[in-house]
Order: sequence, then structure tokens, then C-alpha cells
Amino acid sequence: MKLLIYIYFISLFQINCKTDNKKINESETLDKNGIECTEKGCNGKYIGSEFINGKDIAHQFSNKMSNSVGKKLKELYHKKNYKKVDFTEIEMRTQGMGSGKVIYTLFIPFKSVDSKCEAYTSFDHVGGWNHKPSLERRKKELQNVTLKGHELNISNLKKTPEGLQEYWIQWKNKEIQSDCE
Repeated sequence: MKLLIYIYFISLFQINCKTDNKKINESETLDKNGIECTEKGCNGKYIGSEFINGKDIAHQFSNKMSNSVGKKLKELYHKKNYKKVDFTEIEMRTQGMGSGKVIYTLFIPFKSVDSKCEAYTSFDHVGGWNHKPSLERRKKELQNVTLKGHELNISNLKKTPEGLQEYWIQWKNKEIQSDCE
């Protein structure tokens, strides 16, 4: 009887170890995915689980991309290389969405503008993984980030065939572009 109990506990331990290894591998997958930004734009890829523990991990890649785009626009602005995002040329792909594993590729292109006050230096998004984005809520959340007299610049709704929907948003950063009021 003791032998059966011992075997039972050993098998439970092994199952838990396998589960822990799976979690580590999923985390490693997140870390292996990346974003590269140049003066032409930001390009990135996420390969991995759509959801981990109920959280839409794949869609969080849009947050990471938005952060990278904002940093790059600010960096270029400080170098007097004035840019804004070219909404018409954004490319989004969500191969495998709905299967549990997804390859989410994203390209956010920049285009040059003539002056610092035509540039945009902040960037964000509101999206939905198989549901319509809450644009009005996001606009309220961002209502105080724009320069006085300026508005958010919002893309048309972008969709992938598999169901990702995004609005991309850019604006002039209050601190960085304060002389553009």
C-alpha cells in the first residue's frame, strides 16, 4: 500500500514539473519574439499562445508595438528627423488565430513630414481579438494627452481576416512638442 501511495505522489510531482516546464517554455516564447524599429518604421512578430491563463497574450503584442513606435518617434524627433505613422500602409497578420497558437506580424510604417509641428511623437491603439474595439472609451482615457487645440489622430478600423480589429492612434506629445501649440 505504501508503494502505491509513493508512486502516486511521484507521478503527481512529475505532472507538476511538466506543467511548470510548459509555462517556462511559453514565457521563453514571449521573450524570443521581437520588434525592430528603423527610421522607416517598426516591424515585429509574436509567435506563441493566443491565451495563457485566460489572458489574451497574443493581443498584448499590440501594446508592445505601440510602446516601441512611440519611443522611436520621440528618438527621431530629437534627431530632427520628423515623422508620423502612415496609417494607410499598416500591415497586420494573425495567422492561426482561433487555433490556440498564432503568428501575429505587424508593420507600422513611418513617413517623413516637413516640420517638427507636423510630426507625431506618441502612439497607442485600441483593439479587439474577435470583438469590436472600445474606441469611445479609449478616446476618453486619452482626452488629456494632446496639446491644447489638437486632437488625437486615429486610423480607420484595421482588420485581419481572422478577426483582429485595431484602431491605431497618434498625437503630439505635450511635453516634447509644447512649442507647437
